[in-house]
Amino acid sequence: MKYDLMVVGAGILGTFHAFAAAKRGYKVLLVEKDSQPVQATVRNFGMVVPSGMAADLLPTALDSLSIYQTLQDQFDISARRNGSWYIASDDQELAMLQELHQRNQQTGYPSSLLSIDEVIRANPVVKKSYAKGALYFPEEFSVNPLQLIYRIIGFIQQEYTVEYRPNTQIISMETGQDEVISEDSAGEQYRASKAIVCNGHDFKTLFPSRFLNSDIELVKLQMMRTKPLQSVSLNGNLLLGRTIRRYESFRNLPSWSAGEKDSDLDKYGIHILFKQELDGSIIIGDSHEYADAHEAEKLSFTMNQSINERMLTEARNIVELPGWDIAEYWAGYYCQSKTDHYYQDDIDGKIYFLTAIGGKGMTLAPGIAEKNIEDIL
Repeated sequence: MKYDLMVVGAGILGTFHAFAAAKRGYKVLLVEKDSQPVQATVRNFGMVVPSGMAADLLPTALDSLSIYQTLQDQFDISARRNGSWYIASDDQELAMLQELHQRNQQTGYPSSLLSIDEVIRANPVVKKSYAKGALYFPEEFSVNPLQLIYRIIGFIQQEYTVEYRPNTQIISMETGQDEVISEDSAGEQYRASKAIVCNGHDFKTLFPSRFLNSDIELVKLQMMRTKPLQSVSLNGNLLLGRTIRRYESFRNLPSWSAGEKDSDLDKYGIHILFKQELDGSIIIGDSHEYADAHEAEKLSFTMNQSINERMLTEARNIVELPGWDIAEYWAGYYCQSKTDHYYQDDIDGKIYFLTAIGGKGMTLAPGIAEKNIEDIL
């Protein structure tokens, strides 16, 4: 059998490319090397935050919001439109929020500047000693990453007859006269008119020299989740002070600066986020450690508990919870381009590469996939 499109990697990028092609009537094969997606797509906060994107990415992020809503209207993908709160901890961060709000008024993306009292009324756990004010984005989503990806994969198999093959490691891929010929580790061959490789941080299986000699770097994050806290209700995604200084949307504002240095927070790239799950548990994070693609092994696959403790110390400065019992800790890994929003290239107009999207995959993947499929097919 020959497919119109073969997609390698069933993470958020690969799955939405398969979806975008299939709903246009193309015959699609989606392959995943593991029994199910287990990497960056499921090891993140599950925040869909166009507000954090660079200005040139905002239209793509807004397309993603629309796609998520359309899917949620058809069946439960776990998407909750509960908004995002950027909470300033000092006057400079507050000035950046005001400047971004002014820019939003020009672009038409809804946001509201809120006072300290309004922040506390909506999110009583936030300490008044921390908050100087907030910028609220009502259109933004929280999702459960585990539920989201598995439900969408099931949906596109059932509704659009996408052929899905987990436990399929593609080890070679080459272009023919009018097709792409791929082979998996069991020796089975696949033919497709075109292929898209969304390989995450698997740098060494397909086209290793391409990735190992690129500007891609691997990023390790540490996160944690509390035990369920039924007496606490977070009113959306909470993104605090250092997040305002870190996210791309703030980088070109007149008041932006890196802020005061803190040896531990800066060394491990810590900025605090809170997101509540439906069972009442709260995800807290995160940290960032970096290594170039060809030196990815430098990032330990063990947990650094001192980083977790530093994040907890910072989190306690921001919110007052009735308990801080942690149910689980985990590490996530994603790759990002040092010089562009993501890594994109092709071979002979037949094999396309899209990876290294950094921490933006959950927000951008649906919109990127729509545009790419229009261009590629």
